[in-house]
Amino acid sequence: MRFGSTPAGETVDRHVLSNGRTRASILTLGAIVQSIELPDGTDVVLGLPTVADYLERSRYFGAVVGRYGNRIANGRFTLDGVTYQLALNNNGHSLHGGERGFDKRIWRAEPDGERAVVLTYVSKDGEEGYPGTLTVSVTYTLTDRDELRIDYRARTDAPTVLNLTNHSYFNLARPADVRGHVVTIEADHYLPVDEGKIPLPGAPEPVEGTPYDFTRPTPVGERLDGCYDHCYVLRPGGVMRVEEPLSGRAMEVTTTEPGVQFYTGHMLDGVGTPYGRFAGLCLETQRFPDAPNRPDFPSAVLRPGEEHQSTTTYRFTG
Repeated sequence: MRFGSTPAGETVDRHVLSNGRTRASILTLGAIVQSIELPDGTDVVLGLPTVADYLERSRYFGAVVGRYGNRIANGRFTLDGVTYQLALNNNGHSLHGGERGFDKRIWRAEPDGERAVVLTYVSKDGEEGYPGTLTVSVTYTLTDRDELRIDYRARTDAPTVLNLTNHSYFNLARPADVRGHVVTIEADHYLPVDEGKIPLPGAPEPVEGTPYDFTRPTPVGERLDGCYDHCYVLRPGGVMRVEEPLSGRAMEVTTTEPGVQFYTGHMLDGVGTPYGRFAGLCLETQRFPDAPNRPDFPSAVLRPGEEHQSTTTYRFTG
């Protein structure tokens, strides 16, 4: 169904997935997850009501971000001896694909029954400074187990860098904030960062004995005033779990990616965006920030003839 249109006249559609209990609304703008309604009617995702809001008041709410999610230091990287300069849209660094990343593009949608939709976007060579024409598809599937599964696929015609993730903000007890949510992240290491949120030199550091340890269930607000925006190095097959004690609702996240950016929404201001601090938390499964400049990190390079594949699943209970 039609959701609205952009100032340039591009049509934005909304596709509603349903398994008979849970519903998920997906927009063709930014491949955005606008809502996930549980069987009791609770919407656990922060969404916005209009196209204008998503273009003017969004902090990447529900969007697929790319071509490179998270940050690249100084907006610059060298690949096969060629240096590329990207837009500097975050304190002198490049964030989430630049000024007009995948979150602001219109994707082509192909519904697959009532429970799935495939969205495709072709990013042209040079778009936002990135090399290679990249064809990306994202498939959202709502399963019988009340899971929203996201399957990412991508191919390129020239070497490029790629880091795709979904930037949904989750809150299992709206309108209360997320500081009472209890979080578990099966990760023994995390990436310390500088003031610009760029990983510091050196190996990932152990979480044990630090405020960043979520290997055991821990309330968001128990340490650091609840302020987290860090990438965790997941154990192989590592699971993330969020529980809301009062409602009994829970979300379990699994992924094929090596890391997850855990962000607690403490930079939401309630002014430029309708949501205030700690209104939702993000678990952005991904490669590591600034990986194009860090050969010691898992590679984020995609070459012709290769296919990028990754899957992340969000399962809801309670």
